[in-house]
Amino acid sequence: MGKIRVLVLFGGRSAEHEVSIVSARAVVKALDRARYEVRPVYVTRDGRWILQPDAAWAALDGGPEAALKAAAEPLAGEAGLPVPGGSLGLAPWAERAPLDLDVVFPVLHGPFGEDGTVQGLLELAGIPYVGAPVLGSALGMDKVLMKAVFIARGLPVVPHTHFLARDFRRDPEGVAARVRAEIGLPCFVKPANLGSSVGISKVTCWEELEPAVERAARYDRKVLVERAVNARELECSVLGNDDPVASGVGEVVPAREFYDYEAKYRDERTQLLIPAPIPPEVAEEVRRLAVAAFKALDLAGMARVDFFYCRDSGQLYINEVNTIPGFTPVSMYPKLWEEAGLSFSELVDRLIQLAIERYQERSRCRTDPD
Repeated sequence: MGKIRVLVLFGGRSAEHEVSIVSARAVVKALDRARYEVRPVYVTRDGRWILQPDAAWAALDGGPEAALKAAAEPLAGEAGLPVPGGSLGLAPWAERAPLDLDVVFPVLHGPFGEDGTVQGLLELAGIPYVGAPVLGSALGMDKVLMKAVFIARGLPVVPHTHFLARDFRRDPEGVAARVRAEIGLPCFVKPANLGSSVGISKVTCWEELEPAVERAARYDRKVLVERAVNARELECSVLGNDDPVASGVGEVVPAREFYDYEAKYRDERTQLLIPAPIPPEVAEEVRRLAVAAFKALDLAGMARVDFFYCRDSGQLYINEVNTIPGFTPVSMYPKLWEEAGLSFSELVDRLIQLAIERYQERSRCRTDPD
């Protein structure tokens, strides 16, 4: 049997572009070249798909700046892969079919990659891919709809509300009054569809609400407001398809007031505690809820489930689910599995196997009428 041909898709039209590049670098380096033929494809900020030289990425060292520099250097003669839909005036994918593939590993964080758009493309093309399917990806990206599903399944979430940025511009006082009545202070204001803590603000007085909404609205038309709780931040990794399993539990101790983008990726004082110093019964409940959240959204392959562990009441709340978690050197998802005895390379292998297994299972379903 020949090598498995893996296309690693990264970059993308998202505010999490740089994080995606660093994650992709780690995934590309982890793939065993004796088993895999690796084809990194960089999606530029304006949506162009560029095939990268695998040798350069496999040997790449350095931080985000080095990864970004490598991503800007396309393989000669292979720039501008066709984008389905022809938005850039390129030929349809099926017309050129430039790559023979066995599986795609999307390492695209945020909109236009983690939200079901790329997953829908790959479903149409009939190509196996790592991670959640279209619906689960879309629900995992939209924090408002995600929480609605969790509530319907009886899973705990913090009190929250949401509104359209348009409605706030039309009636700021009316929307602010609703936030005061339903949520109160302090609260967090977030774009509904984004990750890596981009666009998030903590509001401690009502004068801060309008600029916080304006900041969130730069990234999404829908704004989420959550009640701030005095909580520790716990994370749990989930792996599998129909029978998912949860890792141990880790704790994030941010160097800043909360776990924002700077604390996640730039402030070396942020601590990741693995395992989290919590009672065994709390850890077991986190693991149970993580699997329940995974199943509620009908996910596949991988997810990282983030929790709030309230210092005052001991209550656990599901914060969110990340369907394409980070694979950077400081990312909790692979670190938790490493603590469980699954190395980074073994984890990547398992994710590819799960993608192929899920594709084979779905291929058994008929597409013609009885």
